[in-house]
Amino acid sequence: MAAPGQNLAVVVHRAGDLRLENRPIPEPGPNEVLLRMHSVGICGSDVHYWQHGRIGDFVVKDPMVLGHEASGTVVKVGSGVTHLKPGDRVAIEPGVPRETDEFCKTGRYNLSPTIFFCATPPDDGNLCRYYKHSASYCYKLPDNVTFEEGALIEPLSVGIHACKRAGVTLGSKVFVCGAGPIGLVNVIVAKMMGAASVVVTDLSASRLQKAKEVGADFTIQVKNESPQEVASKVESLLGCMPEITVECTGVQACIQAGIYATRSGGTLVLVGLGPEMVTVPIVNAAVREVDIRGIFRYCNTWPVAIALLASKRINVKPLVTHRFPLEKALEAFEATKRGEGVKVMLKCDPTDHNP
Repeated sequence: MAAPGQNLAVVVHRAGDLRLENRPIPEPGPNEVLLRMHSVGICGSDVHYWQHGRIGDFVVKDPMVLGHEASGTVVKVGSGVTHLKPGDRVAIEPGVPRETDEFCKTGRYNLSPTIFFCATPPDDGNLCRYYKHSASYCYKLPDNVTFEEGALIEPLSVGIHACKRAGVTLGSKVFVCGAGPIGLVNVIVAKMMGAASVVVTDLSASRLQKAKEVGADFTIQVKNESPQEVASKVESLLGCMPEITVECTGVQACIQAGIYATRSGGTLVLVGLGPEMVTVPIVNAAVREVDIRGIFRYCNTWPVAIALLASKRINVKPLVTHRFPLEKALEAFEATKRGEGVKVMLKCDPTDHNP
């Protein structure tokens, strides 16, 4: 057990080397706040950095604290901070622009090439007891929104950004590929935005059961069907081809199925990230005017997500299936790697393990 003054942190040193270490408690700058962390979700990217030491061009060169789905309590504020005070419960947006470039000026700050982002090399994340962050990117949680819901705003934001880019609206028919945490938040958000019916595919029966629980109308357990066969199953379940497909796996066959499944004139949004090069039926998409859009994280989603959670219009609580104290982080990472449950939550405050 770490003494209260210590800052226990989950640190990846290189591929396969994950450690629990004590770090100094940071001092907040003028526009920063120091947080006592409460709940931090484990993301697939955290596991990937631990297992492989890199994601694409982002390579772990120096020890890095993991974690970016997080909430906590303000314990100290910098001299320039006016909207937060010690005791405030906050959700953390992990991406903070370092400069006001043209992307920030147009409101698409997630595309700023120099952005700071928790647990993306070389930037440290917040899977620790104490963490400092830009005050502007810490959002006060209403009393009726739990710390865990606050931490889940990060994955939820991916769903909000993806469904906005997809143009989900009243009556939309939507196909979601993949029923992991990101597929599930897309189901939740698509239904919230007025989708009439949502069909979800996955390999795992238990994940598809969870998709049903959070609002999916139809599910398809994929065995060894071809992408075209998956597309025709989607069409027969919906009664028509979906106008919108949200691809959350990054798997080549799923992207192919996404193109074949989408109605002519519709939109395919690519959320999942796989290999850099994939073979897809691009001519099929082109001649049918299927728009293919990418997303990179999210922007301007935290206030929306907090409003939805506070009004009880959406429920993300079923996503959390496992909880571990910070001291057992290595066990938690092993469980996540094995694909157990949906979202694994680490509890960083030894005095408060409540949701």
